Amino acid sequence: MPEPSSHRRRTAARLLVLAALTAAFVAQAAAALRPHVPLLLASTAVSLAVEGVLYRWQPGMLSLFAKSHADLTVRHVLRDLLLVVGLLRLGEQDRETQYAPLVAGLLAFYALHCAVQAVSVLVRRTRTLPVVTRNIDASALRLSPAPPALLRRPGHRLLVFGLPATAGLTATAATGDPRYAAAGIALALLLTSVGLGALLLRLLPGRRPADEQAVLDWFDAWLAGYRPTVGLYFSGGPSSAYQANMWLGPLAALGGRPVIVLRERFMVPRIAATDLPVVCLPKVSTLMRLERSTLQVLIHPSNSGKTSQVLRIPTIKHAFVNHGESDKLSSCNPYAKAYDEVWVAGPAARDRYARAEVGVEDKDVVEIGRPQLDAVRPYAGPPAGPRGGAAGGHLTTVLYAPTWEGWDGNPGNTSVVAAGENLVRALLADPGVRLLYKPHPLTGSVDPRAGAADRRIRELIRAANRERSAPRPAPSAELARRTAELDRLTTAAFRAGADQVERMLVQSAPEPGRAEAVARATAAWEEAYWASLPEGEHHIVTDARPELYACFNVADLLISDVSSVISDFLASEKPYAVANTSGLPEEAFRAAFPTVAGATVLTPDAAGVPALLESVRHPEKDELAEARAELKLRLLGPAEPSSQERFAAAVRALCAAARDHRARAARRATADLPGQRRETPAEAGAGAGATGAAGPA
Repeated sequence: MPEPSSHRRRTAARLLVLAALTAAFVAQAAAALRPHVPLLLASTAVSLAVEGVLYRWQPGMLSLFAKSHADLTVRHVLRDLLLVVGLLRLGEQDRETQYAPLVAGLLAFYALHCAVQAVSVLVRRTRTLPVVTRNIDASALRLSPAPPALLRRPGHRLLVFGLPATAGLTATAATGDPRYAAAGIALALLLTSVGLGALLLRLLPGRRPADEQAVLDWFDAWLAGYRPTVGLYFSGGPSSAYQANMWLGPLAALGGRPVIVLRERFMVPRIAATDLPVVCLPKVSTLMRLERSTLQVLIHPSNSGKTSQVLRIPTIKHAFVNHGESDKLSSCNPYAKAYDEVWVAGPAARDRYARAEVGVEDKDVVEIGRPQLDAVRPYAGPPAGPRGGAAGGHLTTVLYAPTWEGWDGNPGNTSVVAAGENLVRALLADPGVRLLYKPHPLTGSVDPRAGAADRRIRELIRAANRERSAPRPAPSAELARRTAELDRLTTAAFRAGADQVERMLVQSAPEPGRAEAVARATAAWEEAYWASLPEGEHHIVTDARPELYACFNVADLLISDVSSVISDFLASEKPYAVANTSGLPEEAFRAAFPTVAGATVLTPDAAGVPALLESVRHPEKDELAEARAELKLRLLGPAEPSSQERFAAAVRALCAAARDHRARAARRATADLPGQRRETPAEAGAGAGATGAAGPA
């Protein structure tokens, strides 16, 4: 199937911009050499307009130009050079002497531009601190607002500051009066000089943040004062923040003094709203300062290349908690044996590690349940949500939440490519179904076919919504109010040009009680969100809100793949189905993936969807309820004590082990150091005599 029209329009727009800019420069060169004043003026105006379009609507193309060594500086110099060539060609032979001061002024402008760029790099370096924080009072580091974005971005700066010079040259080409070019170049020089002065002031000792050593000393003092005991360590790509965010709630519920340790600067704003202190330590040398802290345990939601760096710290115990459990091989990664303990949800994961034989010993596996799932509401009977459909009964809310394609190319990883469209068509064909489609954030990141299938699925859902004749209600005032309240509590307001130092200044220590207020506001927002949706309308859920577990609570049925989504959904004991795109027969599929034991297995053609919906609407026809209850116990462990209680107990036990390890290490260090031996008077005399006899060495 062809790609959606919106994608084609974006591609066409980029090609149009590229063609217009190329044509403008070709026309400008031809007009300058000929010379031809009207064409020179028109082509210059077009090239400037296209530059504005690039920065306003096509910023993605700027990197393409830079990679081809045609960035804005090159384009701007070429544009002004062609104007100068045109002026020289238009004039008489003695014009070279008349225009020499203008050329000198233009060269001086570009020299100043290079100086501003060099100073802006120095300013950026002084504002690149070795530690980035959130929810910590770092005012002692002399934090200040960032310089204007115009002074920090060379492309924007050259486009704005150089515009008077280009306009003056263009006016001179049109009128023959060099005063216009002189005025434009003078204004460009003035603007650039003012910008250079503003940046130079930022380099004064009292105007720049604390230096690297001062920041590190401050961080050591903060660690000594805060005295963290347990933390979450996370490193990953921009789209993987959800793996850490799902553990923020359980970590905060521990009480005590938790901390979040990150490694990538871009990850700091991607961590969801939390009152926990967040520290980003990009360098290994800075990370090693944790060895001298009171930190006893770090939990790890994912593996990454930088995980090995923190595992070097012997004073800290490390537990792998994963960001979800499934039957996929990634849930039994051999890297897990590098941790002191592996914390899993229930007996099934323990057995999975034993079968995988990846080096994780059974004594190091601890069952803690899934603390995130304590908020998932249990099964409450057949669909009782909004009414709709041909018979006017309750709509059956179906959540289709496929996973992504993974790194190994296994066609059974995701159902999006082979079965997604068939499943969605079958669901949309039932007038009593309300579909919630929540694709994995990484869908299409490896296999372009998955991204294309995802776009087609979205278009199917939009088309189905257009065919439904029910009028859309007015925007919900309650939802707008709840959204504004939640945004106020969870979103820090930054200037458009704020950098990391300014964000540290704004995101200082949170107000007391903010976490409880966020929890109340989130619950109120979710209630208002679901109430505001038009009855019977299908929805594509891709924003951070509502979260996956909120979708669980309104869904009557889940359709997914072999992933942690189905394991988590089992907390509700609601019906679920798994798409079998592996090519295995159903019996072999169930044997290979134990999490499918309580599921309806769907083939890629989605032929079993009508019978599945019938069993959801009539629980007496549901033959898998008992299997789901048994599987929930195997996957997630017992209901009592709660997962949060088991998680807290595991943290306390590993903290105790870390303290014991430190005590033993301290005793060994003391025993290994030779003490000062007391000498008897006879020994002292003998030693002195021997020394005297021998004389100096």
